[in-house]
Amino acid sequence: MSLTAKIETGLRGAAREEVNEKNTAITYGSGSINVFATPAMIGLMEKAALSSVDQLLPEGHSTVGIKVDVEHVAATPIGGFVEARSELLEIDGRRLVFKVEAFDGKGLVGRGRHERFIVSTEKFLMKVKERL
Repeated sequence: MSLTAKIETGLRGAAREEVNEKNTAITYGSGSINVFATPAMIGLMEKAALSSVDQLLPEGHSTVGIKVDVEHVAATPIGGFVEARSELLEIDGRRLVFKVEAFDGKGLVGRGRHERFIVSTEKFLMKVKERL
């Protein structure tokens, strides 16, 4: 069975979280202002992409993030919500390319592209152990 047999371009995913003390730039060490951190936004974008395809993969397989190219264009304060959305644009073998965007109650806060790679979970973990 093909790893991408159930996956097709146009698939969409979403993930949402509230901005709080745990996901600010200060907490992440990526800035000195209590607003939604860029690394938190990137993680939310990855979660949106992951949510769109992982359940469609054959058993024993998952995806791992391999590339992120995004810009963070507006700050979201504590108490706000950020929703990331993804759309699968391209399937190139085991490489998946997504358009990603993030929004808060006032509009766009981030946008870009994200790539994930389909892996055998068991083989991937074996390679990780080799790095110790």
